[in-house]
Amino acid sequence: MNETQIDRIASLFPCFAGVPGDGWASAEIVTAGPGTPHAVREGRMLRHAMFMMSGAIRVYKISPAGREITLYRVRGGQCCVLMMASILGETEYEASVSVEADTDVLLLPVPLFRSWIDLYKPVRQYVYKQIVERMTNVTKLLEDIAFRPVPSRLAEYLLEASADPRLPSLPVTHEMLAIELGTAREVVSRILKDFATQGAIALGRGRITVTDRGILIAIAEHAV
Repeated sequence: MNETQIDRIASLFPCFAGVPGDGWASAEIVTAGPGTPHAVREGRMLRHAMFMMSGAIRVYKISPAGREITLYRVRGGQCCVLMMASILGETEYEASVSVEADTDVLLLPVPLFRSWIDLYKPVRQYVYKQIVERMTNVTKLLEDIAFRPVPSRLAEYLLEASADPRLPSLPVTHEMLAIELGTAREVVSRILKDFATQGAIALGRGRITVTDRGILIAIAEHAV
């Protein structure tokens, strides 16, 4: 690990600023893309703590019946809290990961990371803060699944995904939406057709265009 790399790490993760230069000897930065094979799967024991330098990964769960749901995404300057919990608890990883964009990842061997948790208070504080923030988000996801109807959740997702006015339409399939919401593709297809009938969206092959945000806002706010 050279000085330029250490400076880059410290700029993204100030909690590591107090780690001396010779402490980075066994750390490394690796690059991965959507097609890069990896072994970060549910049930695996992790050998490294991973901190995102750039890019994006999606953390997801698969039910025994094969249904998939996105838990959250991890981007530059963040870490996967389920990975941290697995490492600190010495348990198997409880989710799976897919790489969504070209990504640089800081890898710290687990023994080294555990020693840093003990030695450096800023590292410990950063990890615990990330765990609290992410668990709050996951709790909200579980509450939404349990208590909010799928049309409301789907409308909210479309509103958030189409917030950038530079995007004329969303490159997303019914299957992708079903995975995001943790429901069946058939359910998503039926709801999208209803949204289109109401004039809220226009459907295309692999694309969705939001045509009336007001209708989607009303649907999203109708939580019962």
